[in-house]
Order: sequence, then structure tokens, then C-alpha cells
Amino acid sequence: MTTLNFEYFYTWVEANLNIQLDAYKEKQLRRRIQTIMNQAGAKTLEEYSTLIHSNAGIKKQFLDYITINVTEFFRNKDLFDNFEHLLVTDLSKKFDSISIWSAACSIGAEPYSLAMIVDRHDLPLKQNILATDIDDTILAKAKTGVFKDNELKNVPLLDKSKYFKEKDKTFVLDEGIKSKVDFKKHDLIVDTYRKDFHVIVCRNVTIYFKNEIKEDIYRRMSESLVKGGLLFTGATETIYQPDKYGLRKVASFIYEKID
Repeated sequence: MTTLNFEYFYTWVEANLNIQLDAYKEKQLRRRIQTIMNQAGAKTLEEYSTLIHSNAGIKKQFLDYITINVTEFFRNKDLFDNFEHLLVTDLSKKFDSISIWSAACSIGAEPYSLAMIVDRHDLPLKQNILATDIDDTILAKAKTGVFKDNELKNVPLLDKSKYFKEKDKTFVLDEGIKSKVDFKKHDLIVDTYRKDFHVIVCRNVTIYFKNEIKEDIYRRMSESLVKGGLLFTGATETIYQPDKYGLRKVASFIYEKID
């Protein structure tokens, strides 16, 4: 059996695709790389890197698979309901207007969910919701605002009829909601973080990172929040010592900046 040269591949990916694979949990990542490499028909990682470089389709497949683009509107609906309640009853009372960042936004379901909440309650935005991801292809898809029915399974029927139009077995998002979101490429590991957010939503991405990377992301996100702002994480991403990041838990997977 051929021994795969992961060290070479990690170095190649960072140099050519600007992605730091050594930040991800090793066993999970190596399994995923081997699976997608086999699907491409490559026998070695050297051969696979050549295919990624020369074939745009294989490059897109690799980026989509590695960056874990699984999402839906109002994912974990009960948690999103708690978050919406805090946003409306607490945060909007503390600030005249709010600035929101949806990090690792994938296909856009999350920032558009936030935009629907903003519209539903007529919350004043300081600026458009910032939605970021590392994957150019996914960002392009997010900007279209076109979704499959299963991605809308948590959207209430009234909102579905208000904010979407069915077309060719897909659902097209209302232009008014789309206009509330600005998409931008951003790498959580290497890029700088903008400051003075009132809300940061970063869900179901840090579970793939090593602990030291995860801790650095939470520290930098806390620094990006204003005092009294909220960080909303994924349903498997409990922050066990929020105080070391200047945070306190206010609900399941929701934390307030206190320092």
C-alpha cells in the first residue's frame, strides 16, 4: 500500500491555495483527503496536487469537500429561536444599531437567516451583515440566493411565502433580504478580524480545527465584539471556559462579551 505524503500535500496546498490544512484535526482531515483523492482517480498526493492544479473541476471539488459546506436556514431551530429572542429583547435595547458578522457562512443560509430576523423585527443595522467564507465558489453560490427545498425546512411557512419564490424546483430569495448581506472572502486562521461587531455568528466550523486554532479563533472573535455583544456558536461547540476569552454564557451556545 502506498504511503501518502501528507506533509508535501499540506505544504503544496498552503503555497498554491492559501489554505492551512495543518490547522484541521489530523485524522478527520486525512480521511477526507484520501476519499476525495480516490474519487479524482489519483494514486498519490503528488499526482492529486497536479490534478488540482490543472483541472478546475477537480480543484473546485477539493475545495468544496475540504471546507465542509453543509448548512441550512435556521440550523438547529430551537437554538436559533433563543438567539433571535436575545437579539430582539436584549441586544437591540442596548444599542441604537447593530453590526453583524456571519463567519464561515457557506452557501449563505445563515447570514440570510439573520437578515430575515432583522427584517421581521425591523432591527436597525449599522451596516450590511458581513458574511465571510474561505471558498470563492461557495461565496458565488451564496450571492445567487437560490436554494433547495430541504435547505428551507426550518423556515416558517409564512416566511417562506414572503421571502422566497419557487422557480424550477428551487427557491429564489427576495432581493430585499439579499441586499442586507455583503459577502467577502476571509480565512479565519490567517486573516485579520474587523472590530466593533455587536453579533458574531460562527457555527459548525471550529469543530474541525485543532484546539489551539479553535482557542485563537474564539479569542480573536471576542476581541472583535463590543462589550455586551453576542457570539453564537454551533450545537456541538460549547466554550467550556468562556471567561478566559472575556465571555459569559447567556444561553445554550450563546455568549456575551463582558470584558
